[in-house]
Amino acid sequence: MTDNKLAFIVGGAGSIGRVIVKRLLADGLDVVVIGRSRAGLDELRAAHPAAATLVADMSDDSAIERIAEAAQGRLVQTVVHAVGLPVTGGVVDAEPGAIAEAVNIKCGGMVRLVRGVESGLTRGSRLIAIGGHYGFEPTAYAMGPGVANAALPSLVRQLNLAYGERGITAHLLAPGPADTARLHRVAENRGKKVGKTLEQVLEDMRNESAIRSFVKPEEVAWMVSTLQAPEADALCGATVFMDGGRRRGLP
Repeated sequence: MTDNKLAFIVGGAGSIGRVIVKRLLADGLDVVVIGRSRAGLDELRAAHPAAATLVADMSDDSAIERIAEAAQGRLVQTVVHAVGLPVTGGVVDAEPGAIAEAVNIKCGGMVRLVRGVESGLTRGSRLIAIGGHYGFEPTAYAMGPGVANAALPSLVRQLNLAYGERGITAHLLAPGPADTARLHRVAENRGKKVGKTLEQVLEDMRNESAIRSFVKPEEVAWMVSTLQAPEADALCGATVFMDGGRRRGLP
């Protein structure tokens, strides 16, 4: 670790999170990656030795103290909550309890992350939650992510109201489907229900985009980096839609 400001990222070992870690390290931040699995974090460290790691369960309040210890009174430039959710099925077949689990991970985890670093936040610090397209354009095949991501805009605005007077801003990114291993699991699960192959479902999902493409992890990482600029104050409390033209609703 150096005397640079810290960045904490949950989900940094995932397909999108890894690219965010790489980008924030390149931006000159000291990055701490939080995850439940030591194995996944060790794999990340092998690719990015400059990143520090912390094992913590973000679905449990014990994570708050563990994060606070890792911050060690340092200034925190940004937190990024980029955790993914397990593929649990759709609204007609998923266990009802999957809703509570998803909200606890996505929303409760974000609150725990912010509380863990609270003493290190300063003017210009960014609180970034990564939600998803299905929170705004629901599908019958992703109940947990749809409900949890729909709750994030309210949480982010509450955080913005609570911390804004100190010059600390909260932001929500809502990317569309990214071409990752998780998306393939979602598509495979959907294909079994509608009698289509994985390739057919992926093509259908790609065609939902106005530009016929999936979101790239590098595009999400670029926006996380961009939000660190002072000019991003104007985006406080806002949702940045990164769905490749999938969204049909207004505003």
